Amino acid sequence: MTRTSLDQQIKSVAQEIDRCLGTVDVSSVDRAIARVSAAERVFLAGAGRSALAIRAHAMRLMHMGKTAYVVGDVTTPNIKPDDLLIVGSGSGRTASLLASAQKAKDLGARLLLLTIDPQSPIGLLADDVVKIAAPSPKAAQTPGAVTSIQPMGALFEQCLFILLDLMILALMQRQGLSAEQMFARHANLE
Repeated sequence: MTRTSLDQQIKSVAQEIDRCLGTVDVSSVDRAIARVSAAERVFLAGAGRSALAIRAHAMRLMHMGKTAYVVGDVTTPNIKPDDLLIVGSGSGRTASLLASAQKAKDLGARLLLLTIDPQSPIGLLADDVVKIAAPSPKAAQTPGAVTSIQPMGALFEQCLFILLDLMILALMQRQGLSAEQMFARHANLE
């Protein structure tokens, strides 16, 4: 790889992320932020690389003082009515996530999905959906999807991570929290 080819790939990927995030409906993000803000307890679920973005979001919610749990962790309690389950799933079809979403809805919890396909099985269960118009071999391609030079669902996963971080910024503003206040909750057993 040359410096020129690396610079070109950086430029291409950055443009893809910019275009993809530029398609996100602001009102759906506002509804998602309101849903997270109102929830007393937030449960989060994802699979594969999307799970990494979801886990990072759970950490930031904890830094904000929210009670947040990652589905599948051994310390995650039972979900109850009016809790919020956030699912990050490009396809909206992952069997384990669909089972968790259905169970959460059956128990009266709210469901927020970040996905490529709002008409997916999880999307049809969700109270709120944030669409990220990225390509993936596992998801139905929707009109307006951004094309990508990257393999598989990489663009979705990158945009999911960034969008969740942008939601944290909005929640910080809403709650008047500073980065310093959040850092006070940072792990100290490292």
